[in-house]
Amino acid sequence: MQLLIQKDRGIGPYDVLASCSGKFGGVVLNPIHPCHGVGKDRLPATMGSLDSVKSGGLMKNIKEILRERILILDGAMGTMIQRHQLDEKDFRGDRFNDHSHPLKGNNDVLSLTRPDIIREIHRQYLEAGADIIETNTFSSNSIAQTDYNLQDACYDLNLYSARLAREVADEFTARDPSKPRFVAGAIGPTNKVASLSPDVNNPGYRAITFDQLVESFHEQARGLLDGGADLFLVETITDTLNAKAALFAIQNLFEETGKEIPIMISGTITDASGRTLSGQTTEAFLVSLSHVPLLSIGLNCALGASALRPYLQVLNEQAPFFVSAYPNAGLPNEFGQYDQSPEEMTVQVEEYLKEGLINILGGCCGTTPEHIKAIAEMSKKYKPRVLAEQYV
Repeated sequence: MQLLIQKDRGIGPYDVLASCSGKFGGVVLNPIHPCHGVGKDRLPATMGSLDSVKSGGLMKNIKEILRERILILDGAMGTMIQRHQLDEKDFRGDRFNDHSHPLKGNNDVLSLTRPDIIREIHRQYLEAGADIIETNTFSSNSIAQTDYNLQDACYDLNLYSARLAREVADEFTARDPSKPRFVAGAIGPTNKVASLSPDVNNPGYRAITFDQLVESFHEQARGLLDGGADLFLVETITDTLNAKAALFAIQNLFEETGKEIPIMISGTITDASGRTLSGQTTEAFLVSLSHVPLLSIGLNCALGASALRPYLQVLNEQAPFFVSAYPNAGLPNEFGQYDQSPEEMTVQVEEYLKEGLINILGGCCGTTPEHIKAIAEMSKKYKPRVLAEQYV
């Protein structure tokens, strides 16, 4: 293995390889050769440790629970919203009745216009056995919301989504304090990437800058934090540079507010090559983000459960953090629907647990409360992945 670690060269966020934050003691660069052997007992000194997080009792509490049992994450929000067969009027509500752009399909805005639906979906997942519910904020950033001319509403989208999830989670925790429920503030990748060109004829072009991403993610994270999120979940990462912008924004927010909450990271393997859209292997993805003291790192979306397994094995062997997985319910059919039943999916994800790969388990596209209930029941039979003591 050859890993280049050096102090900030002054290039900062514009160096695609860099993790670009002097506050972490320097810049950790991506591996320039395959990083075999960067295991839990062979981490470079600059990489983060969970012990360096100062987020009060919550981190201690959730870490203790993760040592004891597998935590269940909820399933797909969009799949559940589709069941309601909503029209434009539902997405507009009173607040956006005269809005200039069509809003149908902008699921995140339903936290403001149809909070009853979002609240009920959260409730269904908690009743199914979820320990962690995600806020309805996957696209609640100013970059993605520009498509609907709702970029000015992003803080509210995140604030009220977090409050909705907080309300329902607290309701279930009050019913059974022995099973606390957590709210994960969902931060999606945006619809633009920082390290790839959208123009095949101009490979040097970038549709977004690192600074623009940081500004957008900062606003989103602030709304989620103010709304009462317990965790940040930076998810469905296809471009690691976007994820680094999100982490940089979150760390800036922590410094500004003096408040910290745990951070979960989840990447997406886009095809059978086993790489992210920006070309990183699972090992490279892990090393690129390990300078931040994460609660967990994992994989979600894109592939079905069985196809994710070899990449989760890599994280199990290498990661100094807890490991998460929430795959799709198989692959979509020719109509874009997911056909994998709860029983079929549960059989596949059970292989993760037999091998001791996982600490946090849930579902992504196509999964429903029925899927989560089956997974939650099955997971009770297994112990969580063991994290080496020096990282606990």
